[in-house]
Amino acid sequence: MNKEKKAVWGWAMYDWANSAFATTVMAGFFPVFFKQYWSYGADVNMSTAQLGFGNSIASIFVAIMAPVLGAIADKGSARKKFLIFFAYLGVLMTAALFLVQKGDWGWAIFVYVMGIIGFSGANIFYDSLLPSVASEERIDYVSGFGYAMGYLGGGLLFLVTVLMTAMPEKFGLPDSGTAVKYAFILVALWWGLFTIFTIVWVPEEPSAGTSSGRVNFVAEGFRQLVGTFKKVRHLKTVVLFLCAYWFYIDGVDTIIRMAVDYGMSIGFASNDLIVALLITQFVGFPSALVFGKLGQRWSVRKSIYIAIGIYILVTIWGTMMTSKQEFYILAVIIGLVQGGIQALSRSYYSRLIPKNQSAEYYGFYNMLGKFAAIVGPVLMGIVGLIARRILMPSSPTPEQIMHVGQLASRWGIASISMLFIIGAILFFFVDEDKGKVEAAYLSEV
Repeated sequence: MNKEKKAVWGWAMYDWANSAFATTVMAGFFPVFFKQYWSYGADVNMSTAQLGFGNSIASIFVAIMAPVLGAIADKGSARKKFLIFFAYLGVLMTAALFLVQKGDWGWAIFVYVMGIIGFSGANIFYDSLLPSVASEERIDYVSGFGYAMGYLGGGLLFLVTVLMTAMPEKFGLPDSGTAVKYAFILVALWWGLFTIFTIVWVPEEPSAGTSSGRVNFVAEGFRQLVGTFKKVRHLKTVVLFLCAYWFYIDGVDTIIRMAVDYGMSIGFASNDLIVALLITQFVGFPSALVFGKLGQRWSVRKSIYIAIGIYILVTIWGTMMTSKQEFYILAVIIGLVQGGIQALSRSYYSRLIPKNQSAEYYGFYNMLGKFAAIVGPVLMGIVGLIARRILMPSSPTPEQIMHVGQLASRWGIASISMLFIIGAILFFFVDEDKGKVEAAYLSEV
């Protein structure tokens, strides 16, 4: 394997590694375990709000630190070092979930938040390494390849952990609850071990103006960030794209993080929802590759629009679904577009930014993504709580409480569709050619 291919594989292997956390923890077992174990006995809408607020707290921390960390990493040629630090913070926190006891929802949220900070912080530097491992001609495909590897790796481990929870006795475990706890340990091991390929195989070229002292490159990083704000008048296309991305990726991230919780809130069995997630993972593997090819041969913009349109339809359908078969169908549809919209957004953005400041600009990119993830889960939780208050009779029966709770959850998921619509409208006004001119100018400044 030549150096270029090894670099691409090493870069994609981090998606293989960290997707275990995104799939098994964030999307899969944490919402289920939180509702049934750590938040035992709480009202369904209240536990949804607690989970939504936890996701949002994590996103606030990442959003605040993202652009500063990106600037520091660019100046110090420290992208891989920061990736390693945050990745292994996430690994440690994932393993720590094993220790949280039943009913300790506060501790569960704290450890989970720290895990998301590790996961999201590492992604800033992972994304920023993309332009250094792929040429502009191949960047859409390589970005899609990364997501495809993530779907495959995350899906394989998720399958193992699902089997553990479905048949704990086959794995020498006493019950499903214990199996879920050991699943967190497996995710930590998977994430930590496969990250080593990225550390060893992905090169990092020294940045211009790199300082030998740690204090110096930190100071230079802050100066670079201040300089970027001063040059913002030249970044109109980047700003417009980030605003569009802010809205539509909010919807994507909210569905990823809250879909299982939503399904449980409207009465579906947790096992059915886990199966749906598995479907999404294995459909997502080839679909991410296909979207990468679409962006390469057809049009990145049109492909992103197709994905946004499908998400709008999925959200509307989700408010009306009543059977697990419908949930499975929606899982297939989401799998077809989820990796595509993420991969093509990442590679499209790389065309609009100065190549010599990629970590800093991917810091802004991830910052917007995380601020979006603040709004979506909170919006879903608040709309659900407001709808519950409006719809609940003064002296409800147990049946009415359950019915109103499910209806309020449907209101919550319906609110997410507006984020996709606004994102699509803003994206319409993004001019890629103008963005490339701006990026070329900033590369010379």
